[in-house]
Amino acid sequence: MAHKPIIALLGGGQLGRMFLENAMRYDITVHVLDPDPQCPCAHLATRFVQGDFDDPDTVLRFAQHADVIGIEIEHVSVEALEKLKAQGKTVIPDPSVLQTIKDKGLQKQFYLDHEIPTADFALIHDKSQIAGHAQLLPAFLKARTGGYDGKGVMPINTLADAAQAFEGPCVLERKAEIDLELAVLVVRSAKGAVAVYDPVEMVFDPRFNLVDHLRAPARVAPAIAGSAKSLALRVAEAFAMPGLYAVELFLTKDGELLVNETAPRAHNSGHHTIEACASSQFDQLLRAYMGWPLGDATLRGHAAMINLVGEGGTGPVELSGLDDVLHVPGTFLHLYGKTETRTGRKMGHVAVVASSHADLDQAIAVTKVHCRIRPASTGTSKTNGPASVAPHNS
Repeated sequence: MAHKPIIALLGGGQLGRMFLENAMRYDITVHVLDPDPQCPCAHLATRFVQGDFDDPDTVLRFAQHADVIGIEIEHVSVEALEKLKAQGKTVIPDPSVLQTIKDKGLQKQFYLDHEIPTADFALIHDKSQIAGHAQLLPAFLKARTGGYDGKGVMPINTLADAAQAFEGPCVLERKAEIDLELAVLVVRSAKGAVAVYDPVEMVFDPRFNLVDHLRAPARVAPAIAGSAKSLALRVAEAFAMPGLYAVELFLTKDGELLVNETAPRAHNSGHHTIEACASSQFDQLLRAYMGWPLGDATLRGHAAMINLVGEGGTGPVELSGLDDVLHVPGTFLHLYGKTETRTGRKMGHVAVVASSHADLDQAIAVTKVHCRIRPASTGTSKTNGPASVAPHNS
């Protein structure tokens, strides 16, 4: 009997869960490593191992029998990935790509070296050096490593703000005058084939500095959409390795496109592709892992994705307002199976497929008004009848 390929995935959060949901359609064997025994992937993976994905020895032991190693979070052991690649295993993203992207300083320098437009910046060792770059203010200070979902980022509007800045190596980046924030997903195969998704428009929640909702296609002129796709493709081709690249862009008020940052993995900006495209970002990633032809990235109509974020503190999960949301045609619920909600924690999302931006507006508004995830102990008021939903693997 032919050997059945094994994919070893580092990280068992919601991105891994959605990857597994797609992989199950192909009966693919996926092993998952995560430090949390109750992570969203724990009960879905073919094999689950509790362990630290940033510990080289743990990763090497976990992936020793795998054919392909992938990630769903950047904060993993690059050292282990390099050794696994040297053993002849397929590693996506390539360790060199991950090493560059997980350090925002190296990432920004990469754009500069490859003449990819990005906001002006300076690399500093600690907050005492901010004063030497006053010409960049107002700016954002970004920790070079460890940031995620808006963490490790703070505004520095004046030199007085430097006193409250966090310590450690950082990127000081000039604040761009932004009209819209866009994202483009690019998939690159080992043979150099590419698939590029239509740009999405991202709206951020200022409370948590993460995406509140997105809509596709982005409401920009066709020329801007084409330029965004071309720029994202330039980024992926500059890295010149197979994988999925989520390229976040700033569209400035004067019409310029700047690369903000890139994620070498599945990304929040691509969740709508599950329902809105023939081949989702998770399907494309699987195809890249397996060396299969890339799928169709064409957007079918209009789509939106609204993040469901925990509010009201910490506790067991209770979702209210589901009846109101699913009453809207073309809506789909995704709960991530997290057993505990926390304020600001991504707990799920609602996807919408519609025929117009006006229909998207309605679905986004209904979801934001009615759909809530709070701790069950708060006695959440329900709308439109019983709408409390238990997590999938509580």
